Amino acid sequence: MQLKKFDGINVVPMIDIMLVLLVIVLTTATFIAKGVIPLELPHGQSAKEMPREQKIRISISSEGEIYLDTCKMDLPKLEKELRSKDRKSPLFLSCDKRARYERFVEVLDRIKKLGFAKIAIVTTR
Repeated sequence: MQLKKFDGINVVPMIDIMLVLLVIVLTTATFIAKGVIPLELPHGQSAKEMPREQKIRISISSEGEIYLDTCKMDLPKLEKELRSKDRKSPLFLSCDKRARYERFVEVLDRIKKLGFAKIAIVTTR
């Protein structure tokens, strides 16, 4: 019985596996990127590390759009959503530095009117 000569390695299965892994990575990266609201935060000298266990996060984009966590909403809907939240929970307010100051004050006024006491304004160092 004669043995076949082994000249090379069949790399087709390895390429198939790598392509499947590439698709998984690209799909996951797309979902992760959609959960982030792009903000250019102002700088603050007294900025501290933001705790990981944040409860409520409100963001104002440079166009003045308001987001509760990652859900876009207007002021009346934001107020309605905040009414169902615990007033003792920490609230983090992020505002793009190009956003109108008036919009920031409107949102902050609604938050304070609802009785939230633990309000942190998010900046970068």
